[in-house]
Amino acid sequence: MNNISHNLHAKVHHWIDAIGFRLNASQTNRKSNVTINHYFFETFNFFEKAKRNHPESTKFLCFDTYGETINVRSLLDLQVAFFENISQLK
Repeated sequence: MNNISHNLHAKVHHWIDAIGFRLNASQTNRKSNVTINHYFFETFNFFEKAKRNHPESTKFLCFDTYGETINVRSLLDLQVAFFENISQLK
């Protein structure tokens, strides 16, 4: 199971680099070693919550076009939310 999560982390980072997402903000809680990164592209935002040295426990959260939260369980979840959001731009 850890291998699946690690693969998700790697796939998401490869995809966001290819699309051209920018890191907007990064906050680290030194006690719990948890870092929250905020990425954006145009009007699309998503968050990554990662524990230092444990990429398999990374969690991603994004928002659909109506502002509802979407837990990302696969790269496809993130891509669908992204392309729906971008398609709303005129």
